[in-house]
Amino acid sequence: MGRPKKNPAASAKKAVAKKAPAKRGAKKVAKKAVKVVAAITPAIAKAQTAIEKATKGVETQLTKVDAAAKKQAEAKTKASKPKATAANKRAAATAGNKVRAEKAKLAPLKAKLRDAKVALKVAEVEAKTAEVEAKAKAVVAEFEMSLQAKSEANLKKALADFEKSWTKSRERQNTAKVKARTAKETKKAKAAAKKLAAKAKSLTAPKKAAKKPAAKKAVAKPVAKKVVAKKPAAKKVAAKKPVAKKKAAKKSGRGRPAKKA
Repeated sequence: MGRPKKNPAASAKKAVAKKAPAKRGAKKVAKKAVKVVAAITPAIAKAQTAIEKATKGVETQLTKVDAAAKKQAEAKTKASKPKATAANKRAAATAGNKVRAEKAKLAPLKAKLRDAKVALKVAEVEAKTAEVEAKAKAVVAEFEMSLQAKSEANLKKALADFEKSWTKSRERQNTAKVKARTAKETKKAKAAAKKLAAKAKSLTAPKKAAKKPAAKKAVAKPVAKKVVAKKPAAKKVAAKKPVAKKKAAKKSGRGRPAKKA
């Protein structure tokens, strides 16, 4: 059978995990967790040492019990013979007491061994508990760091999107403002140019009039003559009427001389 093909999605995730700073941070947290567990392992080592010591004590005492039991068996054998003496019987009784004494010493050693084993179990449970807690903290820290990395990426994206939309909006506003200002300034410039053109025209007009003085005088004289000619004609008509009255008076008083004042 050939080797199974690698999952590309899984490999991509691994690549991202290698690049992500959050994962590296998680590894550091995991290392700290291992250190915490390592700090608790001396309790296990101490318990194991106590077990080894208690085991050796039990084994040594068992050896003594076995030796005492062997001597007791030999003493019993001698004491059970037909020609056994009182000394043999006393030796058998002493050997029995020795066995009981050695067995009595063995009991606390066995209890000490049991206590050491219990202490080892407790230390192992505590170490396991600390390891689980450390791993849980590492997982939480990893999750927190991944959230922070994700938040930073989302913030950058949000800022980029906001900057883009804000820039477009401001560009539209600026364009409208520039257009309005351009129209205003153009209007002002045209008005100023019109005023300046009028002023320039007023400054250049007298020079043009000075060049043609005779034409203006010739035009002014006939107008004055016509006005004067019309007015005397009206006076002449008014003057004729008194003359007629005088003639009528003369006609009415032909035979009488005029009275002197």
